[in-house]
Amino acid sequence: MAVGHGPGLNDGAPALLRPALDVIDRLGRLDGWIAGGCLIALTALMIAEVVVSAVANSIYWLRAKGFAWLPADIPASVPNAWEYSSYLMAASFTFGAAMTLRAGGHIRVTLLLARLSPAHRRLLEIVAALAGTLLSGFLAYSMVLFTWGSFTRGATSINSDTPIWIPQALITFGIILLSLQFFARFLQAVCGLPLEDPRMRVAGVAE
Repeated sequence: MAVGHGPGLNDGAPALLRPALDVIDRLGRLDGWIAGGCLIALTALMIAEVVVSAVANSIYWLRAKGFAWLPADIPASVPNAWEYSSYLMAASFTFGAAMTLRAGGHIRVTLLLARLSPAHRRLLEIVAALAGTLLSGFLAYSMVLFTWGSFTRGATSINSDTPIWIPQALITFGIILLSLQFFARFLQAVCGLPLEDPRMRVAGVAE
């Protein structure tokens, strides 16, 4: 994943905005790396679940064939694997959203954009970025309230007694970063700056 820092993308912004835009870009890169870490942890958890299940089934089969000395209390699965995998999956989606937006990786219908003049296209980008900022900001605000409510109530998972606010906080943080990236895109569109950073894109299929 090419995430090099090089100068240039926000250099045309007003001096007061440039540091904020650079910070949001760095947070977007961090966002992507955290999403990658969640996917790695998810993969490891699923592999562990498959291995533990296969070992348990093999031992049960061997005991049935007369190997009674083998332990009978082998767990058939990793405890709460599916619950934690759902947390990791949700976190990877939300954490990766901001970096994907900055890299231009979200699915877009470009039929209309391709037919517009540069000025009208920039205006449409401003409106779309503002709409994305408002919608993601409302979602982030709602998730903050939702997470805080789970924290104050002491809500826990039925299966594992995990405090629900912990995975909710991870998802909320990812959505907050997405709303910040939308706001940065709005400012970049207003200032006539590049809206996408090709250095954040995957350089090739093999990567």
